[in-house]
Amino acid sequence: MAGPRKASPGARLPDTPGAWLRHAVRLYEKHGLALGQIATTAHDEALYLILRTLELPLDSDERVLKQPLTAVQQTALAEVFRRRVEEHMPAAYLTKEAWLGDRRFYVDERVLIPRSYFLEIIPEQLDAWLPDPKKVTQVVDVCTGSGCLAILLAQHFPRAKVDAVDLSADALEVAKINVRDYRLTRRVTLHRSDVFDAVPAVKYDVILSNPPYEPSQHCDALPVEFRREPRLALDGGRDGLDIIRKLLRQARTRLKPHGIVLIEVGGLRAAMDREFAVLDPHWLHTADGSDCVCVIHAARLRNLPR
Repeated sequence: MAGPRKASPGARLPDTPGAWLRHAVRLYEKHGLALGQIATTAHDEALYLILRTLELPLDSDERVLKQPLTAVQQTALAEVFRRRVEEHMPAAYLTKEAWLGDRRFYVDERVLIPRSYFLEIIPEQLDAWLPDPKKVTQVVDVCTGSGCLAILLAQHFPRAKVDAVDLSADALEVAKINVRDYRLTRRVTLHRSDVFDAVPAVKYDVILSNPPYEPSQHCDALPVEFRREPRLALDGGRDGLDIIRKLLRQARTRLKPHGIVLIEVGGLRAAMDREFAVLDPHWLHTADGSDCVCVIHAARLRNLPR
């Protein structure tokens, strides 16, 4: 199927941002582009790409949609939407950024595009599970990817040292960029490790993880946009629980007496409740009702069979 019209001599391209927006929404619908990595509607994602490509503020008002475009701007938009349609390139990889709330993070094809319920859990519910949040001194983000959650933890616990762990050397290179951009290099330490295998023996107040949890067969069936993300960051093994099992086993010796583990598990809540019933995972409420983040207290981990 043909993609967006290529810029060529005499080609007629949409001549305002608003016209491009209408054109792009039709392209999304015609080509069945997958959403969910940075936006849930074609309108919102296309508008984001238009504003970013034109270097306009994301909070621009509707008046900018009526402004005439130069030939250079038209050509730039044509190329962006060509890649989005023909290559199914995720929007975040086109702009080299992703957002969690009002925080911007650098991303590229080396990392999963940040999207996590921890954005609402960390400020709203995390502290209630700790004896004294002000005394938290050691925190770790396992499977850190771009480093976004490690940075959120460092900002939430200003007195804590934060470890950020990932098996992918490529992902850690991206995390290094973000940690530097947020001026947290003295407090956030990056570790290349399979869970805690190569991490120094530290006991933590909080172990947090948004690990790979997609069952392998699900990864094979994902839309092209999601298959462009690193398989290592998505594939949780046959039933999706491989990394989670290892994390919970190792967490037994990595938590302080009143420490907690928080894990985001996607669609595996029922599987977690079955396999780890002895841990009595508590499911935290999320705004959309998915409730897919659990918290487990250190004392409960003693019940886990060795």
